[in-house]
Amino acid sequence: MNKALIVVDMQNDYYIGGKNELTNIKEALENIVKLINKAHEAGEEVIFIQHIAKKDAPFFAEGSKGVELHKDLPTQSQDSIIVKHYPNSFRETNLHQLLQSKNITHLTICGAMTHMCIDTTVRAAFDLGYKINLVANACATKDLNYNGEIIEAKYVQASFLAALNGTFCEVIEN
Repeated sequence: MNKALIVVDMQNDYYIGGKNELTNIKEALENIVKLINKAHEAGEEVIFIQHIAKKDAPFFAEGSKGVELHKDLPTQSQDSIIVKHYPNSFRETNLHQLLQSKNITHLTICGAMTHMCIDTTVRAAFDLGYKINLVANACATKDLNYNGEIIEAKYVQASFLAALNGTFCEVIEN
């Protein structure tokens, strides 16, 4: 079974001072760095997903500093970077083709935002037949507002992880 680590949207706009700061993003980054180092040591594929939006987008705007991958990610020359324009990392990208070309059947997914691109990517990967581990403490989200009620990030995180666990993936801790 060939494995790949998929690191979704760990970009500057999600960090302190960014245009869409997430709760627990620093802790997620620390755990992602450990995952990347472990995958590199094991000779596993490491794929970074980078969301690039239009120049006038509220965050991840094309050409901005916020759209860049965070400087603390230990990228190596053999790693792949896949650019996406939608929450689903597979939509209109070559991610599925890349994974198939390397006979990868098992994915470890981490990154941001749990309630958006992580959720969407995990569900899409499941639909494509991949076995998936989602690393809970290597993901981050934020408070959401619904009907004027603020749902704290810790509840958003727990709800999305609970919904995915068991059917779409196995949620694990790093």
